[in-house]
Amino acid sequence: MKGIADTGFVVAFLNCHDRHHAWADEIGMQISDPLLTCEAVLAETVFQVDSVAEVLGLVQEGFLQVAFDLRGNLGEVLELAERYRDRTPDLADLCLIRMSELYDRLPVLTVDEANFRVYRRNKREVIPIVCPPRG
Repeated sequence: MKGIADTGFVVAFLNCHDRHHAWADEIGMQISDPLLTCEAVLAETVFQVDSVAEVLGLVQEGFLQVAFDLRGNLGEVLELAERYRDRTPDLADLCLIRMSELYDRLPVLTVDEANFRVYRRNKREVIPIVCPPRG
């Protein structure tokens, strides 16, 4: 499996006490290439798991790959921030929406189904997502 990793997925993968850990672990075993992500996701994940070493270890091991340049995509991210201001998206979500436009064949791995069912790439396209099973 290939994909774009959101914070919730990475947190669930690292935290065996997270309610979505089994799902994230199962996905992790199916990974064929590094999951793409952005620095905002790494920063949020470090904050939530309280371990720089664990998070950067996933990058070092090739499980995650930073594949987004905010400076080169600033205009598009600002447009997304304006479009979704009523939902108050965080920077990581905005970067992931943009990444979905850039890597249009990859799904976003997320536990944030509610927001990613609303967000659109290229203004109207549904973003393909992989989420934990409901219930």
